[in-house]
Amino acid sequence: MKYDQVEKLIDAVSKSDLTAFCFEEEGVKLSLKKEEKTVVIESQGMSAAATAGNQTVGSQTVGAAVSGATETVQPEAAGQVVTSPLVGMFYAAPSEDAEDFVKVGDSVEVGQVLAIVEAMKLMNEIDSEFAGTVTEVLVQNGQAVEYGQPLFRIA
Repeated sequence: MKYDQVEKLIDAVSKSDLTAFCFEEEGVKLSLKKEEKTVVIESQGMSAAATAGNQTVGSQTVGAAVSGATETVQPEAAGQVVTSPLVGMFYAAPSEDAEDFVKVGDSVEVGQVLAIVEAMKLMNEIDSEFAGTVTEVLVQNGQAVEYGQPLFRIA
């Protein structure tokens, strides 16, 4: 398998909804797996999108370890992330006319209510798992959230 064919496969998987892909031909095995972070690889006039991890092609590794490659990765922000424990609708306050449970800059304790996620007409309080200061609110009031989606960053 030639490099340009591998590059086309990586591009096709990157653009698709697939999270994993395996291909085997004449003793060459290609396994691709998507993760949340994307790395842009540019090498000698070629570019390919790959996941933050490396993909292995036979004994060669395609990804962040390509010689002469340059990476573009957003630096990870400091602090702990509170994620949504369920799928639902995010609410920053207990009612429309009430103040938000927390705002950026507020100090929070373990167990303090940060928000509500409504799921199946049930209001589920989201408690802080960490003590510290809220540095980011990562979702908007009234926004639909997914399981595991980051909601707050606490430093």
